[in-house]
Amino acid sequence: MEELTYGALSLIPPMAAIILAIWKRQVLLSLLAGIWAGSTIINGWNPVAGLLETFSGYIVDKSLADSWNIGIIVFLLAVGGMIGMIGKMGGTKAIAEAIAAKAKDVRSTQLATALMGIAIFFDDYANSIIVGNTMRPITDKQKISREKLSYIVDSAAAPVSSMAPISTWIAMELSLIAAGMADVGIAGNTMVVFFQTIPYRFYSLLALVLLFTLVLRKKDYGPMLKAEIRARKTGQVNREGANPMITDDASLLPEEGVKGSIWGVILPISIFIIVTFVGLWYNGHEPGKTLRDSIGDSDASVVLTWAAFISSIAAAVQGIVGKKFSLAKAIEAWVNGAKSMFMAVIILTLAFALKAVISEMGLAEWLVEIIPFTEGGFFVIILPSLIFLTAMFVAFSTGTSWGTNSILMPIVIPVAANASMATGQVTPLMLACMGSVLTGAVFGDHCSPISDTTILSSSASGADHLDHVTTQAPYAATAAVVALILGTIPAGFGISPWISLALGAAVIILFVKFFGKEIDGDGNLIP
Repeated sequence: MEELTYGALSLIPPMAAIILAIWKRQVLLSLLAGIWAGSTIINGWNPVAGLLETFSGYIVDKSLADSWNIGIIVFLLAVGGMIGMIGKMGGTKAIAEAIAAKAKDVRSTQLATALMGIAIFFDDYANSIIVGNTMRPITDKQKISREKLSYIVDSAAAPVSSMAPISTWIAMELSLIAAGMADVGIAGNTMVVFFQTIPYRFYSLLALVLLFTLVLRKKDYGPMLKAEIRARKTGQVNREGANPMITDDASLLPEEGVKGSIWGVILPISIFIIVTFVGLWYNGHEPGKTLRDSIGDSDASVVLTWAAFISSIAAAVQGIVGKKFSLAKAIEAWVNGAKSMFMAVIILTLAFALKAVISEMGLAEWLVEIIPFTEGGFFVIILPSLIFLTAMFVAFSTGTSWGTNSILMPIVIPVAANASMATGQVTPLMLACMGSVLTGAVFGDHCSPISDTTILSSSASGADHLDHVTTQAPYAATAAVVALILGTIPAGFGISPWISLALGAAVIILFVKFFGKEIDGDGNLIP
C-alpha cells in the first residue's frame, strides 16, 4: 500500500489518545482509541473495518510482528523475570539492609534511604516497595514523618530508573527513540542517543540534587517542614486522622528464613552489563570495523534480550547453588517477575501500534510542511520548554509517565528534527526535546495523585496518599521551575546542558540554604 499523507486528519489519532487520557485517565483505553480512530480514517471512515484492522493489522502485524518491537517486549519480560529471582534470593533486601545498617540519626537515616533508592535502580516499582517497606520502621524510630519517607522514596525511584541503562524503563525509551529516528530518516545507535539525552533531563537530575541537598543540610520548607515538626514534637509520623496506605509485595521478597547477600544483585547485574557491552560489539562486528562502528551498527533489542536471559540464568544458578530456592521456585520467581511487567507490555504494544498508524497517515511529513520553522526563530527557542510543560500536563492528568512518553515521542521527534534542520543526524535540539519529554513525564508523575508510582510510594511508606502528594508537590515544583528557567530555555538557545546543570544545582543549593529551615530532635526551629 502506497503511503499517503492525510493532512490535518493525521492529528486525530494522537489527539484522541491525549484528550481521552486526560478526560478518563485510562491510558490503555486512550491508546486503543487513538489507534481505532486512525485505522477508521485509513479504512475509508468505516468504523467496523477500522476496529478489525486495529487488532489484526496494527496491534498484530505492525506492532507484535515487528522484530524490533517484539525483541523489546521479550527483553522487558526477561528483565522482570531476572528482578523477580534477584528479589526472591534476597539480593535486593540484602542491599537495603546493608545501607539501613548505617542509619544512626535523622540525617544518616534519610541519606541511607536515598542511597538505597539509587542502589535499586533497575525498576521503580521494586525500588518503591523495597525501600519503603525496609526503611519504614527505621525512619519511625528516628521520628521522621511518613510524608518525608514517601518523598525520598518517590524522588529516588522514577528519576533514577528512567535514566539507568539497565532498567525496565530503557526498553520503552529505546523503542520510542528508535521509532522516531526511523520516521525522520536518521540512522544511528539508539543506545548512544539514549545516553546523549541524559544531560537534558533537567528535572530528573535537579530533583535528585534537591533531594540530597535537603537531606545533607537537614532542612525542609513548606508543608513538609510542618510534617517534620509534628513528627519530632509528638512522635506522630502520620498526622492525626490520616489514612496511611500499607503495601507489602511478597513476590519481591525472599522466603522466610532465607538470608540474602548483596552478591545476589551484584553478580546478575554485572553479567548483564558485560553481556550487553560485549554483545553490542559482537552483534555489529565485521572484519575491519572499529569498536565504535561495531557498537553503532548493532541491534540493541537483540543484545539486550541476550543480556536479560543470560543474567536470568545466572541468577537462577546462583540462587539454586546458594540454596536460596529450588529450581521450581526459581522458575516461579522468574514467571512472577515477568508477570509484573504485563501492564508495561500492553502499553508498549499499543504505543507501537499507534506509532504505526501515525506513520502511515504521514503526520510527520504534514507537520514539516505546515509549521513555519526557521533556524533560530522564537518557536525553536521555546520548543524544549513547551514540550516539557506539555509532557508534565499529560502525565499529571493521566498519572503515567509511560503513557505520556508513548503518546508524545512520535510527535516530538519529527517536529524537533525539522525545527533543528536535521540532515541525517541527531542534533542537540532534538536531544533537548527528547529529554524534555522523558523528564517532563516524570515531573507530572511526581505531582499527580493518580500516578501509579506516587501511589506505590505512599503505600510502601505507610503514608496518607494525599498528604504525600501535597507535601511533595512544592519540592517537585522547585526542581521543575529551576529546570525550566536554567535548563530547557537555555537549551533552546543551544547552551550546553552541563552549564545549565551546574547553574541549576548551584541555585537549588542556595535556595535550600536561605529558604530551608532546620529543626532539632524536639521539633524546634534552629535559628
